[in-house]
Amino acid sequence: MPEPIGTATELRSGYSTGELTTPEVAEQVLAALPEPAGDAVWISTVPAGQLRHRAAELHRRRTELASLPLYGVPFAVKDNIDVAGLPTTAGCPEFAYRPERTAPVVTRLLDAGAMLVGKTNLDQFATGLTGARSPYGAVQSIFGGGLISGGSSSGSAVAVAAGAVAFALGTDTAGSGRVPAACNGIVGLKPTRGLLSTLGVVPACRSLDCVSIFSRTVDDAAAVFGVASGVDPDDPWSRALPAGYVAGREPSAVRLGVPRSEDLDFFGDLGQRDRFAAGRDRLGNLVGGIEPVGIGPLFEAGDLLYQGPWVAERLADLGDFLRRRPDAVLPVTREVLEKGRRYDATDLFRAWHRLRELRAWADRLWRRIDVLVVPTVGTTFTLAEIEEDPIGRNLMLGRYTQFANLLDLAAVSVPNGFTAAGRPASLTLLGPAFGDGTLMRLAAALTGRPDPLAVRAGGAPEPQPDGDGRVLLAVVGRHLRGESRNAELVERGATLAGLARTAPLYRLYRLPSDDGVGLPSLVRVGPGRGTAIEIELWRLPVDAIGGLLRGVPAPLSLGWLRLHDGREVLGFLAEAYATAVATAEDISAAGGWRAYRQGTRTG
Repeated sequence: MPEPIGTATELRSGYSTGELTTPEVAEQVLAALPEPAGDAVWISTVPAGQLRHRAAELHRRRTELASLPLYGVPFAVKDNIDVAGLPTTAGCPEFAYRPERTAPVVTRLLDAGAMLVGKTNLDQFATGLTGARSPYGAVQSIFGGGLISGGSSSGSAVAVAAGAVAFALGTDTAGSGRVPAACNGIVGLKPTRGLLSTLGVVPACRSLDCVSIFSRTVDDAAAVFGVASGVDPDDPWSRALPAGYVAGREPSAVRLGVPRSEDLDFFGDLGQRDRFAAGRDRLGNLVGGIEPVGIGPLFEAGDLLYQGPWVAERLADLGDFLRRRPDAVLPVTREVLEKGRRYDATDLFRAWHRLRELRAWADRLWRRIDVLVVPTVGTTFTLAEIEEDPIGRNLMLGRYTQFANLLDLAAVSVPNGFTAAGRPASLTLLGPAFGDGTLMRLAAALTGRPDPLAVRAGGAPEPQPDGDGRVLLAVVGRHLRGESRNAELVERGATLAGLARTAPLYRLYRLPSDDGVGLPSLVRVGPGRGTAIEIELWRLPVDAIGGLLRGVPAPLSLGWLRLHDGREVLGFLAEAYATAVATAEDISAAGGWRAYRQGTRTG
């Protein structure tokens, strides 16, 4: 069996030490792909020559590009997400088309240095939680034994669990980014709706759809989330993460909600019941407090998805194709979609009114707790068991997932060991919209991974020039490309290394200046108070630093900046007293100096 690809963290470490190169990793990826490309996991793959060219180009430009947060990290995307040059099938060959444009969420990953491997299998039209509803074949769990992989993002989850790629994108409308993670022993991050753009994604329920992330570790998921999230002006469902929510709460400050035992249903699976109890108890040792809560209203909200008028939303985009080509749609998928014809506008408004009441109940819940823990699935099934009752058992799989997007929640699913019968178990941490940071920090603590959003302890490292005698320099304001002082970098031989973001530990201020433009000043304020600010990374000859510093006005100076992927680089910082200037303007909400400037020019 081929050696699994390392995690994103492991790959980046290998690249930085020279133990790995991108061409070597590309060959490792290609050796593990099936021949011909496209088994039950893969629907299409990037041509081998194209992957090798991408890897060679990254290696050739490694001095310039190695600082990118996902440099050389192989990934896959679910085949309902557009990639120019590859067909989008949504699990239906007759529906397939070749997009001219790559989905923005994928473009962000490519711009961050990641290497796309291919597109993965799914339950047809992302309708199902089993991984068994695809004309390209049913996808089995990585653990074998005829177990389902979970759906609809079945191929993406198995590709990650098998080590074919370091991470993968899925989608999650009813649980498709969490159930497959549970069935394959990996992490499934379902961000707050809209933080990752769904432009270029074949809709399931357009108002509820969410791009999700699969990885083997929470810190990898957090790194991908940091790159992939961002407002897309062409996406009407896109939204920004408010500055105050970026860092989230430390685990020790979290108020944890635990469902009352009478609200939990494991469908007779005592092994899953026992694993949940063990995971809940481990969580209890990490948090600041525990409160038992009733969760019946969550299930009522979830029932609206497939047993209410939201199923009709699936027909809004697929109805015409279903009428033209009913034979192209699998019988079980067609049965689910056709249920949407039972509902009229009156039914929809009644359900929408009830959902608003349930959201108000949830809002009151989040005033008492920060995180709710539930099983990801109450039980697991084999492919044969799913075939006996494909719709009924699909609903059982969605018991603890279907309500999340209807109630505008964020979620992360993490492995929780195995039952005595050898079945994988999993926990899901749920929080209100924009609570993603809190969830990731608690999930990392639960799984024994480094806190992906915390400040690293210890002193700052010494600047280490690379083989060409250059160091990375982070610039945040007037030294950006196109800004008034960028020439000072270029004249000293600096070259652009790429875009990045700070860790959520900083705030950006605009101080008054003689020319009226303002002096951008980045101030470190610490976890829970800061936000992630967009910066540029430049490679500067180490002997040019002194000359550059002499031209920097107070209160600016050069110091150490922590990036969102954990690296610490030299960069421009302002002394804390800058925030006390009477006319200092906090512009952190813009996300960066360039975004702020564009907003003032167009506002």
